[in-house]
Amino acid sequence: MVTGQAGGSPDFIARVMAQGVAGSLGQPMIVDNRATGIIPAEIVWKAPPDGYTLLVTSNSLWLLTLLQPAPFEPLNDFAPVTLVARAPNVLVVHPSLPVKSVRDLIALAKARPGALNYASSATGTTSHLAAELFGAMAKVNIVRVPYKGAGAATSDLLTGQVHLAFFTATSVMPHVRSGRLRALAVTSAQPFALFPDLPTVAASGLSGYESSVTYAVLAPAKTPEAIIRRLNAEIVRCLKGNEARDKLAEAGVQAVGSSPRELLEDMNAEMQRMRTILQRGQVSATDR
Repeated sequence: MVTGQAGGSPDFIARVMAQGVAGSLGQPMIVDNRATGIIPAEIVWKAPPDGYTLLVTSNSLWLLTLLQPAPFEPLNDFAPVTLVARAPNVLVVHPSLPVKSVRDLIALAKARPGALNYASSATGTTSHLAAELFGAMAKVNIVRVPYKGAGAATSDLLTGQVHLAFFTATSVMPHVRSGRLRALAVTSAQPFALFPDLPTVAASGLSGYESSVTYAVLAPAKTPEAIIRRLNAEIVRCLKGNEARDKLAEAGVQAVGSSPRELLEDMNAEMQRMRTILQRGQVSATDR
């Protein structure tokens, strides 16, 4: 299972799956950590289509291709195995910002165009696209401050050097509970079961807004259908089990487990929706 750097969410999810399917497959599943960006995907894209090399990735992979060229086409150059898990980002602000709701934030951003900024990880990540989607739909100018990783971005957010961010629950909720950050909403279309007290952005003043982190397993294109079926069955069985589900829930991630077709449809629908919205907002990889 090829994935990004050790310690990231895809790495954690890959290790949960590797432990859960190794026994039933009769051989160990090795998690191979590579650099971030498209390098893990390129490795799997070029691998033999024999089922022995898989990619564990987030939707940043296929959304990034909407912003900048890639050597592969996500919908055609990989074979979908399963949608593993889903999690919203959380819209958080530094407590010094005089807002208590999404409506307050939009009103402040409209009153002070270009004065507010947001922290994001690399281009194409959901922390980047969730914020750009917010700006495009709310018709506000909130300036992007890019970081190489979520750690440095969170540090600057905690000190008030940046005003807000759309980060994963695992990275910000401890700071929300301690009072060092203020959570306004979750970015999913529906309330998130793991954080029932937080409203959605859509229900808080920006109707139709939706942006979630999804995690998937992909294989090289032309992997035989029988192999895809076997991998799908074993991984879905793992994800439906209490042990994997509970481990993921503790990390703020909701286990899913889908068919290959459902994953492909999800990827295609998300790319179409985000392409339209980002083009409408004239968002690019170098925007802001």
